[in-house]
Amino acid sequence: MTSSTNRHADYIIIGAGMAGASCAYFLAPHGSVLLLERESQPGYHTTGRSAALYIESYGNAAIRALNRAGKPFFLNPPAGFAENPILTPRGSLVLAEMDQLDSLSRMHEELAAQASGTEIVEGNRLLELFPAIDPAKIVRGLYDPNDMDMDVHALHWGFIRGMRASGGELVTDAEIQGLTRTADGWTVETRAGTFRAPVVINAGGAWADEIGKMAGAKPIGLVPKRRTAFTFDPPEGINPEVLPAVVNVDEDWYIKPEGGRFLGSPADETPSMPTDAQPEDLDLAIAVDRIENATTLKVGRFHSRWAGLRSFVGDKSPVVGFEPGLDGFFWLAGQGGYGIQTSAAMGMTSAALAQGKPLPDQVAAEGLAVTDLAPHRPSLAEAVYFSGEES
Repeated sequence: MTSSTNRHADYIIIGAGMAGASCAYFLAPHGSVLLLERESQPGYHTTGRSAALYIESYGNAAIRALNRAGKPFFLNPPAGFAENPILTPRGSLVLAEMDQLDSLSRMHEELAAQASGTEIVEGNRLLELFPAIDPAKIVRGLYDPNDMDMDVHALHWGFIRGMRASGGELVTDAEIQGLTRTADGWTVETRAGTFRAPVVINAGGAWADEIGKMAGAKPIGLVPKRRTAFTFDPPEGINPEVLPAVVNVDEDWYIKPEGGRFLGSPADETPSMPTDAQPEDLDLAIAVDRIENATTLKVGRFHSRWAGLRSFVGDKSPVVGFEPGLDGFFWLAGQGGYGIQTSAAMGMTSAALAQGKPLPDQVAAEGLAVTDLAPHRPSLAEAVYFSGEES
């Protein structure tokens, strides 16, 4: 941790989760970077609570383009970036009950058009892939052997170590208390001191709209949404590590092998105030009921349980770019549930745009344009702050 007052840098990045860390990694070779984190350690909130899957076909067109653009980095990171591979084979299996077959067929058609390598499976093949399926309930699946696990910790700290190697600094316990625009740049007041830079990059996650408001920016309409997860032990005779991740086609529950156990979730998206999210008993009970109704698994006791916030804007694409009319204030927000697997491409993209450069070639080659990510683009819903109690 670095902590001092009246420090100056070329770029201040607010938030040291995956978005801020990846931006800092790609930006630090081009200027001095201060990465400010409100907590005592980076990645405490959403980054540290991710289900950690790389699914290339996941998300809308912009997200899929970012997934593809960043994949080469994940597969072949620079020497010394991480001790172990970032991506490892896992596979995914989308499941459908009888009344969900039309939804599964539509998904298959869409993915087939992307040449994703998915295949329809049923009968014995379905049970071979995931023996805990209840064949009285689940009648067909969509299998993609190319989806992979991600080592989130190694990726996150690879970005931070790389930033430091390029001269960037991480400052923890630096909750933002004030943002002021002056003639020569931005003054950022924090619990760890006062910092100055001509460019401030807002990678504040669920708090990004609140940080924007402090700076005088127009809100982007960010809505944090709670996602609940837990781990539980497998039954005797089932080794989770050789199984794919499984998800219901309506995305109202999923299971993923995790450290010799299963990780389960109701795939909830409950609007929330920016907060240190905690799991709700009702969400846990819903997940257990859905999983036990579709499989032969019995959850029993939770080994661990937690919740995180996934922050979305109206069109569910990230917001990356300078705020119009507010010189030097840059948005890096709205990654939703895709921030880990888009992190390499988002880091490259945000670092380039913050320097006033065009999109990186590998991102532009996927058909993405600056206007697809711009703040206040027409596809965003009218910007409002989420207020009121959690529902």
